Amino acid sequence: MKGFGKYIIFLGSLVVRRETFKTYYTLTLEECVHIGIKSILLFMLVSTFMGAVTTIQTAANLVSPFVPRFVIAQVVREMTILELAPTIMAIIYAGKVGSSMSGGLGTMRITEQIDALEVMGINSSSYLVLPKIVASLLMYPLLVIVSAVCAIIGGYMVGSLTGSLTSTEYIYGIRYGFNPYFITFALIKSFVFAFLISSISSFKGYYTHGGALEVGIASTNAVTTSIIAVLLADYFLAYLLL
Repeated sequence: MKGFGKYIIFLGSLVVRRETFKTYYTLTLEECVHIGIKSILLFMLVSTFMGAVTTIQTAANLVSPFVPRFVIAQVVREMTILELAPTIMAIIYAGKVGSSMSGGLGTMRITEQIDALEVMGINSSSYLVLPKIVASLLMYPLLVIVSAVCAIIGGYMVGSLTGSLTSTEYIYGIRYGFNPYFITFALIKSFVFAFLISSISSFKGYYTHGGALEVGIASTNAVTTSIIAVLLADYFLAYLLL
């Protein structure tokens, strides 16, 4: 509970003694490039293979002649939108972006760069962390959308190439019985996950003490804590919103 209380106080410190809007605008754009643009290829690659594997495995299990083959595309769609794109990719996001945030802030702490900002009268937590959280909130939902599209395209390509179902059946299954609310639900999850991963990772890095070894430990703790928080939030959001 002590750590949770310290985390809440840390979040509160982000919105006091703020810098000018122009400063945050510049810093946030830089973080958007680092978080989003440099992660998009990894997300596309992983998502495409997830959609392809989901299609193959679903086709292998739906062997009954009484089940139409377009159901395969339905399963891929629901799994991708509800779980694979927002949640599984959040774990990858925590490993790539979260560890980078924690390691960067941890290095700044042990090299006394954060202390130098404080001496200059700058609120270091707001200056360093708030742009990361805002950029994460902006970019991760977009990455989730890209991930979902790539997963569905991957399923389409594999389904057509392997003969599991025709292109017409796949497209029909994608459209059949679609619930638009699932898109809203996935985006809500992506915003929550983006906030949790960026804030927890920044918190762990910001309060790093010691040397280079402790920076590595902080990065590991940031990833594991973020993943646990994402899984807990995933359960509660599913319980409350579905």
